Amino acid sequence: MDGTLHWWAALIGLALAIFLILRKLNATYALLLGAVVGCLLGGASLADTVTVVVNGSQSVMGTVIRVLAAGVLAGVMMESGAAERISRAIVETMGDKLAIFALALATMIICAIGVFIPVAVLIVAPIAIEVGSKMHISKLALLVALSGGGKAGNIISPNPNAIAAASGFKVQLSDVMVGSFVPALCGLAMAVLLASIMQHRSKEVTLADLNATQKAELSESDLPSLSRALVAPVLAVVLLMLGPIGSLTHIAFLEHLQIDAMYILPFAAIVGMLAMGKGKHVLEYTKSGLGRMVDVVMILIGAGAIGGLISASDLPQQIVWLINAMGVPGSLLAPISGILMAAATASTSTGVILASGSFGDTILSFGTAPTAAAITMQAGATVIDALPQGNYFHVTAKSMNMDISERMKVVPFEAAVGLTMTIVATLLTIVL
Repeated sequence: MDGTLHWWAALIGLALAIFLILRKLNATYALLLGAVVGCLLGGASLADTVTVVVNGSQSVMGTVIRVLAAGVLAGVMMESGAAERISRAIVETMGDKLAIFALALATMIICAIGVFIPVAVLIVAPIAIEVGSKMHISKLALLVALSGGGKAGNIISPNPNAIAAASGFKVQLSDVMVGSFVPALCGLAMAVLLASIMQHRSKEVTLADLNATQKAELSESDLPSLSRALVAPVLAVVLLMLGPIGSLTHIAFLEHLQIDAMYILPFAAIVGMLAMGKGKHVLEYTKSGLGRMVDVVMILIGAGAIGGLISASDLPQQIVWLINAMGVPGSLLAPISGILMAAATASTSTGVILASGSFGDTILSFGTAPTAAAITMQAGATVIDALPQGNYFHVTAKSMNMDISERMKVVPFEAAVGLTMTIVATLLTIVL
């Protein structure tokens, strides 16, 4: 392709993709169509457009492989009952007096060990309703605790959003997880504070809010023991942390032992499955995990195409000029792009995928460290990601038997949790 595509064509392509996503078109098709239209408007030929789209999609294949590997761990933790066992143990151990903290912590930990945030909320929701009905806690407070805790766990997990952030800026997944730990704790604290304030200021939850599926889950007894349920997540975390531990301790062997998540996550999942005596279910669990990753992989391909369009245009240079002209610190582009893209797509993962693929090079051109960019962008993507055009909004509303108006009241509290994590992450990794 001769020359560079016009910046305004890239913006039109990106805007078209976001508009189509908001209109409920499949996100992958919306992103691909936006990339094609942007290329053609920008002056690319039909053949050159194919090249831009294909090259952009190929650039995300490393992330795709790691996301598929994470699906093995997610499938094992969800289908074996390990995630549910861990959440029950946390809530039962802490008791009713610390109910809100226990529920938020349980969702955080379930999400942190590789379970998708909507699924983490679904797992803990029946327990929350049961506990909330005894303690006369409001639905709003319970969902603030669950969603806020889930957001905190999501930024320190081997979930697609963290993998996309790490891969987008070519840093180790473990570095993103470790660097997000303090912001996650601050997010957890904010979620518990807000939920505690609101626990008696809205409609109380009752056992009547449990649906048939949730009642069945509460009566389920065929769960692995806690010690066996912990094998997979603990092993995964230990192996992922070997590199950072080596860097901190200057142990040469560990410092150079950078085992990729592509190996670690499936290995930990298989070991954990065998420890729970579930080896015969390997095909069933991996199939389930793969099924949960299909949508993420498809969105990655579409986001790669949009990223290819933006990379082939002069939009990055125009953004640099605009930010310099406005006097805004260029380092803030990472969290800001995460906030905007996640709000547009109503998805943390999609927001990170789109922001890193589209603005990653521009962010680094301001001198922002790759790890800091990954951490702050991912945190930013948790601010306004729970909107009605996304699946998470409706899944979590159903889990607490809320109508749309009730669910909308939770959004500002979720944004406060995400904003807390973003501010803390930006202060720790960029400002300080």
